[in-house]
Amino acid sequence: MTAARNAVGLSFFLNGLVFASWVSRIPEVRSSFELSNGQLGLVLLSIAVGSVVALPTTGALINAWGTVRIVRVGAAAATLGMLTAALGLGHVLPLTVAGLLVYGLGIGVWDVAMNVEGAEVERGLARTIMPRFHAGFSGGTVVGALLGVLLIELGVPASAHLIGIVALAVVLVWTTSPSFLPVAEAHEEQKVSAARAWLEPRTLMIGVMVLALAMTEGTANDWLAVALVDGHDVSHAQGVAGFAVFVLAMTAGRFAGTGLIDRFGRVTVLWATMALAGAGVLLIVFAEQPVLVVTGIVLWGVGASLGFPVGMSAAADDPVRAASRVSVVSTIGYAAFLAGPPFLGFVGDEVGTLKALLVVAVLLMPAALVVPSAREQGARKTVAGHAAG
Repeated sequence: MTAARNAVGLSFFLNGLVFASWVSRIPEVRSSFELSNGQLGLVLLSIAVGSVVALPTTGALINAWGTVRIVRVGAAAATLGMLTAALGLGHVLPLTVAGLLVYGLGIGVWDVAMNVEGAEVERGLARTIMPRFHAGFSGGTVVGALLGVLLIELGVPASAHLIGIVALAVVLVWTTSPSFLPVAEAHEEQKVSAARAWLEPRTLMIGVMVLALAMTEGTANDWLAVALVDGHDVSHAQGVAGFAVFVLAMTAGRFAGTGLIDRFGRVTVLWATMALAGAGVLLIVFAEQPVLVVTGIVLWGVGASLGFPVGMSAAADDPVRAASRVSVVSTIGYAAFLAGPPFLGFVGDEVGTLKALLVVAVLLMPAALVVPSAREQGARKTVAGHAAG
């Protein structure tokens, strides 16, 4: 169990490292290709398109081939895509877009596989640990963002930066993934069609919740650095540093959230974090003093920390249908990444990049209504009840 837990944690960390390395170069993408915010949003859309294409079938593939093979396939595709995108960066926009499409496909497959495996480890430990796996992802984004700041300041080309990171990631994923628990094989006789999970009201409601909270997180990933540059007149490196503060706060929220969920339950904790995220966005947009803007970034990071991991845990409450349900919830959640970048880009063209962030605060209000769908079920409910007692 320890080896499986460590391998899953490393997979989450590496996924975050690769992602943040790309995010650190987004302002450079806009400037090197001379893109408007709307055009940049369409470029970022290619990642989400790749992920959404891959996600609906990933659960069935895990049932058939197991998480080890699928996480390897996802990491390899993500690596190939990022290599291609890096080679086109600043020179050939269609090549960069094509690479990001393949990267999105790979990252989506990788994401579902590691979440299914994480849920299996969580069941084996009989306690909440999924937020800590996602804290590992956030830790990877912290390292990726800080490394990005350093390499940008040193003048290291984006292609060398990104190629080095993805090469390291794929080697480590390939060598450590055999320690995963055999999720699909353990439930071989009880496999269900992924299509049936699309008909379950609770699964769909969890998906809607994850969609809203994924957009809360994803908007910061795609637009926070750019918004700080445009709206608060900071340098590229300072904008990326602001993103680093966000992911550091999100990492802390995921570590702290593990104990809070066991004590107070998923619903109460999610409502509290959503309120923090909304307050943080308002501070970033309307505050003028740097200390208040940084406070807003921290609040937004903590507030965005638990939506995705809690959604994955809730979808996997029943181990028999975990792969199919996680695939469905991930697909719905990734629709936020599909709609978010171009929508925020076009809104930014109309009202400014900074004020476009207010979309997040507005979206959180109706999202709060579907949070009860994530309430603990079955064995998870019993574990949470014992923790609370």
